Amino acid sequence: MKLPPLKSLPVFEAAARLNSFSKASNELNITQSAVSHHIKTLEDHLGEQLFVRSGRNLQLTSEGQSYLDSITSSLNQIARATEQIKGVTEAKLRLAVYSSFAVYWLIPRLPNLKRQFPNLELTLEMTFSEPQLSDRTADCFITIDNHKRGFEFEHFYTERLFPVCSHGLYQQIKSELGVETDDELKALLTNQPEELSRFPLITSYSMYDRYAEDWRRWFENQKIDMPDQITFHRFSHLMLAQEAAIHSLGIALVNDYMFNENAPQDGLVQLPCFSLNAKDKFYLAYKQSRKKEPALMQLRSWLAKEFGELN
Repeated sequence: MKLPPLKSLPVFEAAARLNSFSKASNELNITQSAVSHHIKTLEDHLGEQLFVRSGRNLQLTSEGQSYLDSITSSLNQIARATEQIKGVTEAKLRLAVYSSFAVYWLIPRLPNLKRQFPNLELTLEMTFSEPQLSDRTADCFITIDNHKRGFEFEHFYTERLFPVCSHGLYQQIKSELGVETDDELKALLTNQPEELSRFPLITSYSMYDRYAEDWRRWFENQKIDMPDQITFHRFSHLMLAQEAAIHSLGIALVNDYMFNENAPQDGLVQLPCFSLNAKDKFYLAYKQSRKKEPALMQLRSWLAKEFGELN
């Protein structure tokens, strides 16, 4: 078995991950010249340049990036196997998660996770778009992606959208529509959902990569065309749309994990009308080779129980 200089591999991984020889030297508690020596030794062994250095900037070459992708998983597996043999009980796990899901659903429930698994040290890597499924990004992922070789994808939630507004706007809607009770409002909006178009509607771009598409689909699924004369307030992200609804700017379409109808804490109320099953299905993704790792098994068992609230 022909192996590279093994002592140089963790140095290369740290320098590549941190994009800096000096930061790698601090993390590994060695001198910067020692880092340079390890990288040169590895480059000489491979016969390839791993980094491009331009002043203070450090970038991986294509060969360096490919090599990093290949060895990172192996280094992580060696580290985890060593910890298990040594009887280390602390379990560390990095979870890449969408910003809105993290803020509105996951973080409020983390105390419960800590009580159930006090030795699990969870680090959140917040993403605003689809995360790259790689050990360099995180150990596991909450994603709408559901296909990559070598990965498991556990479906836990299909997104559902429904209209919400502030309590003040809710009372205004009932008044302007000439109803007094919630049941009367429900009956009216069930038969005439287009009545909502009399009020400002809040739309977000991030859901369907297009403004007003969320509301168009909401009306379409009730077999009616979206009315032409609608006042729209446009926001790039669903989080901003929800905040706008909180401040009485209009009616927004939000999803289950952003709104807890049993214990609303943001001053919003759900309108008694149709809810739309959105396009996205959410999955917990992780490498098949890591399925039996204790930390991942703890997170999976906890999420399986908690996600039941959304279904």
